[in-house]
Amino acid sequence: MFNKRLITAGLTALLIGALGACGGGSGGDTSSASGDSQSSASTAREPAPTPDTVTGLRNSVRHLAKKTTRATRPHTVTKCTPATKRVRHTSSSGTGTKKKTRTWYTTERYRKCAKVHSGTETYTRVVRRERWCVSLDDVGGDTAKDGVWYRVTRSAYDEARTADEHARVEFTPTGTGC
Repeated sequence: MFNKRLITAGLTALLIGALGACGGGSGGDTSSASGDSQSSASTAREPAPTPDTVTGLRNSVRHLAKKTTRATRPHTVTKCTPATKRVRHTSSSGTGTKKKTRTWYTTERYRKCAKVHSGTETYTRVVRRERWCVSLDDVGGDTAKDGVWYRVTRSAYDEARTADEHARVEFTPTGTGC
C-alpha cells in the first residue's frame, strides 16, 4: 500500500516538473529566457509584429453573407425506465481457521436511461459561414503578386473598407482565398 502511494507521488512530481519545463499550457506568464516579462497593458498598446502579418496595397474588399438552409434530422429524447439489480454483500469475522464469511444479496432500484429516436426535427443548417475578404496588390512589396485574396476578421475588413484605393494596409489574415 505504501509503495503504491510512493510511486504515485513520484510520478505526479515528475509529471508536474515535465509540464513546468515545457510551459505546461498555463497561459499566464509570457516571460522570456532572460527573465523579463511584459505586462498585458503594454502588450495591448503595441501589438508585436507576427510573421503571419501581410502588407500590400488595397485592391478591393468583399463580404460574403452567411448562407443557411432548412434541414431535418432525427429527434432524440431521453427515455428512462425503472430497473433493479442484484447486489452481493459480504462480511467477514474471525481470523485464520475460525474465519467466517457471510454473504447476502439485496435488490437496488435505479433508473435506466437511454436516448431514443422520436420522429424528426427541423433546424437551420449553415451551408457557408460569414466571411470578410480583402484583395491586395504588391503583397509584401512584390509587384508580381497582385489581386491576392485573404480572409480577414471583421475589424480588419472594416479598416480596409474605409481605406483609400491602393492605400497601404497591414493585417493578419485568417486564411487565403475568398
